[in-house]
Amino acid sequence: MTVHSPSVVAPLDRASAIAWYRRNRARSRALFDLVDPSAYYSRPIALRNPIVFYEGHLPAFSVIAFLRRGLGRPPVDERLESLFARGIDPDSVDAAVPRSGASTIWPSRDEVLAFGERCDRAIVDALEHSPDLPAEGLYTALEHEAMHQETLLYMWHRLPYSEKRGASWEARDASREAEAARSEARGARPEKASVRVPAGQAFLGADRSLVAFGWDNEFDAHRVQVPAFEVDALPVTNRDYVDFLNAGGYSRRELWSDEGWAWIESEGVTHPAFWIRDSDPSRLAPAASWLWRGMFGAVPLPLDAPVYVSHAEASAYAKWKGRRLMTEAEFHRAAYGSPSLDEPVNETPAGFYDFAGFDPVPVGSFPPSPFGAYDLVGNGWEWTSTVFAPVDGFEPMASYPEYSADFFDGRHFVIKGASPATARELIRPSFRNWFRGNYPYVYAKFRTVL
Repeated sequence: MTVHSPSVVAPLDRASAIAWYRRNRARSRALFDLVDPSAYYSRPIALRNPIVFYEGHLPAFSVIAFLRRGLGRPPVDERLESLFARGIDPDSVDAAVPRSGASTIWPSRDEVLAFGERCDRAIVDALEHSPDLPAEGLYTALEHEAMHQETLLYMWHRLPYSEKRGASWEARDASREAEAARSEARGARPEKASVRVPAGQAFLGADRSLVAFGWDNEFDAHRVQVPAFEVDALPVTNRDYVDFLNAGGYSRRELWSDEGWAWIESEGVTHPAFWIRDSDPSRLAPAASWLWRGMFGAVPLPLDAPVYVSHAEASAYAKWKGRRLMTEAEFHRAAYGSPSLDEPVNETPAGFYDFAGFDPVPVGSFPPSPFGAYDLVGNGWEWTSTVFAPVDGFEPMASYPEYSADFFDGRHFVIKGASPATARELIRPSFRNWFRGNYPYVYAKFRTVL
């Protein structure tokens, strides 16, 4: 695993920037090639745009952020850049109208690919020959594409299996390599169900003077004094969550927030989005009535894997246990704190991330944090109870001014860590991700705190 100093993003030279850009583009092409052509204009998740939008959005955004806002260059194709400029984040399915318009006539895939090739040529030419490389615009383009690749994968999880091609992608080999690495790295399972994290400081955010880039919500660096707390040593598993479901968790109003209960009732939610009811009565496993929605096929529910749920579902489970979710500061303390020094751990933990596989692996497959908590980074993001909001020093970024500011609405919650599909370049302590409380499709797990 790559080791980084906390929150430090190093400057890029031209060769490294070009290699990263080309690696991004090759991975994106491989991901779109997993989709059968018949599904190209479909919306696997009603709250998102059609698939065609994203294949055009990635190169269009890189042109806008790097070439136009960063270098002041003209558009590559003003019409298509406008069409593919930005996605949607609606309150509900009824509000999920693409920003491009409900009646948009989308271009053919050949036209989208040709547009992408023109964007690629213009961007690589600028990377090779521009006298200056504006760091903010460059990193914005590079990290944005890496983030969207994870979005694509959880969208692909929702596609019918008949609309996906076989796992010819290189991640199949990567997954086998990860399995071997996991076997070598596997630590002893925890002796206790929970671990105690003593009081101490948590180090959040990034220092502008020490990093080449950070998203606007990462600034400025600050310390938070965190009281002692007890946290689950392992994330909540599918096995754990079966107990909640069997106890009537989805019908007990007292466990849910007002917004969460409104979602349960309006959408008819009765189980996690990654679970499928098993119609085969011959199965005799403990969770016999459930299957896991794997990327390329449904399999018996892996009871020792983390459960992926929305923030609303995670909060309801925690309340059912008489506990709560971690705060963002508590996550930092548990994941990056040190028992011996009041300083952050100076390395990236080993974990299941960087496109290591399409589905999660059993919890506790990698060594724990210094305080004894497993899988804080990797195998699924971690929901926190912290509402996504700016910190002191926040300033919208010139390359993407609406990136964070549009979501400071009190309805999005911070998630931390990484999932199997999180690019290694995004795995730094200061990186913040966020989603609505009723969004169930992201690769997000959780654990509870007392």
